[in-house]
Amino acid sequence: MTVRRTGRHPRTCPLLLAMFLLSLSVQWVTAASEYDPYKILGVSRSASQPEIKRAYKNLAREWHPDKNKDPNAEDMFIKISKSYEILSNEERRSNFDRYGQMDENQPFGQSQHHGFRSFHNSFYFDESFFQFPRSRDFADSKYLLHHAQFNNDVLPDSYKRPYLIKVTSDWCFACIHIEPVWKETVQQLEPLGVGIGIVDLGYERRLANQLGAHRAPSIIGLVNGRVTFFHQAVVQEHLRQFIEDLLPHKLVEKITDNNYMTFLDSWRVENKPTVLLFDQVPMVPLLYKLTAFAFRDYVRFGFVDQGDTHNTRLLRQFNINTYAPTMLLFKEDTEKPVDIIQARGMKRQIMDEFVSNNKFLQVPRLVNQQLFDELCPVKQFHRRRKYCVLLITGEDQTFLPGNKAFLDFASANKKDVLRFAYVYQHQQQPLCQALLPNQASLTPQVVILERRSQAGKVLYRSVSGGWNGSEEDKYRLHEQLELLQKDPAYLSSDAVLPELNNEMAPIFIIRWINAAYDYILQIYDDLLYSNWREMMPILSLIFSALFILFGTVIIQAFSEPGENKPQKPKPKEVVIPTSLSICVTLPLSAFVIDSHSRPPKKDFVEVTELTDITYTSNLVKLRPGHINVVLVLTSASKNALLRKFAKEVFSFSGTQTLHFSFLNADKHRHWMPSLLRSASDTAESEGQSDEDEESLDYTGHVLALNGHKRYFCLFRPVFTGDSSNDSSSETSFSDRKRKSRSRSRSKLHHKLDRLGLWMERLMEGTLPRFQVPAWPFLHETTNTSFSES
Repeated sequence: MTVRRTGRHPRTCPLLLAMFLLSLSVQWVTAASEYDPYKILGVSRSASQPEIKRAYKNLAREWHPDKNKDPNAEDMFIKISKSYEILSNEERRSNFDRYGQMDENQPFGQSQHHGFRSFHNSFYFDESFFQFPRSRDFADSKYLLHHAQFNNDVLPDSYKRPYLIKVTSDWCFACIHIEPVWKETVQQLEPLGVGIGIVDLGYERRLANQLGAHRAPSIIGLVNGRVTFFHQAVVQEHLRQFIEDLLPHKLVEKITDNNYMTFLDSWRVENKPTVLLFDQVPMVPLLYKLTAFAFRDYVRFGFVDQGDTHNTRLLRQFNINTYAPTMLLFKEDTEKPVDIIQARGMKRQIMDEFVSNNKFLQVPRLVNQQLFDELCPVKQFHRRRKYCVLLITGEDQTFLPGNKAFLDFASANKKDVLRFAYVYQHQQQPLCQALLPNQASLTPQVVILERRSQAGKVLYRSVSGGWNGSEEDKYRLHEQLELLQKDPAYLSSDAVLPELNNEMAPIFIIRWINAAYDYILQIYDDLLYSNWREMMPILSLIFSALFILFGTVIIQAFSEPGENKPQKPKPKEVVIPTSLSICVTLPLSAFVIDSHSRPPKKDFVEVTELTDITYTSNLVKLRPGHINVVLVLTSASKNALLRKFAKEVFSFSGTQTLHFSFLNADKHRHWMPSLLRSASDTAESEGQSDEDEESLDYTGHVLALNGHKRYFCLFRPVFTGDSSNDSSSETSFSDRKRKSRSRSRSKLHHKLDRLGLWMERLMEGTLPRFQVPAWPFLHETTNTSFSES
């Protein structure tokens, strides 16, 4: 028995489907190519903007209806203008290159999906075939976000209301499954005040990268500029709880009979009105939390559960109707609310209007610049003129009667053009000094002012007589306000006010703790849900720190025990080079480093011999501000004095303006007497004749020579040894070698004992200076003439 199968072979179905899709694509491309702005302007698709602009000008000049009498000129001119509008805008041009023709009045968000929607609407597909909904208008038009719109509008607005953002893309099959839940959630949360947004991952890659969203579908919460990802099952209850968890804690305080008086009296410290919501539900409604979040900078919010037995006294005191939610708003008077609303179906618009009309106390305290700007706005038009009546007072108990009297006066003068406020003088001293420059003591004073510019310029007038709250003060203030209403020129003084101090700003440690908490919470969230792409910079930093830490520990663990013990440093050596290649080696451990001098950059002192070769560069043409410290010695005392000289000046060798040299008196015995004779009043100070000067022994003398300003400072050696008879340089110079050679060497060594103190005075600039008209020549002959440098 033969069975014949009817119908087509199963393998022919994919082939037919492919041919069908190909024909649809051809029809789509044909429809999109009917209007081509590139062909109309006669430019290529790679044409630059100058080329497009040049082609547009030529065609517009040719086809302008006033110049071209062709019947089709007007239509052609419209096509040319429309083509230029598309191609001159990079976004429209890119959109046209991707999807084809753009409608003239079509929004940018819709144009991005125009090609797909025209394809979808022209040819019907069953939902079970591709699992796509029949219409995507809900996701494509109203809530689509762009990068500039997000940063300019959504991000600042997230400090007033939370945002729920869905990240999706075309051909995202998983996005279709969450679409019904998303629709219901949006319809429920948007009337409560939650912002809704959609980011298309395919067309807004820049915004998706900013949000950290790299896959679709993703759901993001945005509050206070902080991005949080939703990681639970996409259920309506979970999304609602997700929004509640994003809101800051303690937005609404639970109020009972025990704490309601403390809550109402908090206006003195918080400087805000208070709102109480009475409702039958035990938990705070999300609508009330969102309202509290929007107005948290202005009003404090409390919630009273009417079903709680601990609230009977509170309900009885304010006579609350238990059948409908009730809102009471209190200001300075805690016994009587200033406004009441009661409705069974409380709407967000009603609550916003109720709170926004009572954002300020009757007499608020100016605690920051934002409050001052809103309470006393800058004059824009004559009819919108606002006058701010400001009481400058103190916060001690002695000022309370006057402050209470000012509040009573403000309550009785509720005019729209008058705004009453007060400041504490010690909290806002710059503001008070600008308004009351001549007031020295703290006495309450009333100032009437009108703001004229955002830069702080105001016109003002202080009420004479001060303010102590008496009836006379109230009458005088009322009289001046009446004069102001009649003549705006009554405000005769002007000033520029500084920006107010923010008294409510948290201290630095609190801000740091809050920022650290948010940062740790974000790290925990990323680690918990394996968001490794965003965690890579943080993990790299952590692993780098751990590597450095453990690397140091391992190196110390494997080092020899003796390396960790402090060892006595070996004495280093100082090499003193001279022009004659003579080197003196000294241990640095014998040097005393002065704490007032700069530490030397080298471990040796460079001392150069002054000869007729180095004389010009080291003295005569020395740079301005530089000083050459010259030691006078002989061939016999050279080694002993150089060692002592190096010890004394080593701590000053780090100064770049100091140079060190020595002069051999045996070779240049006439130079020192010539220098002393050239100095003003030197002969009188020395008390020696010319013959005696040449016979004197100048060994151990030190001169600080300033070659540019032609002056020098002189150090005379002083012996500080055990012998009391040799306590001065003169006694050592008059000695005729009566003592032994060892005694003579000891004297040579002690000649420079006080050179360190002299160097300190040199650096301080307290040494006497001897001026010279010119520096003497340095020759080994007897020539004593002077150089004219």
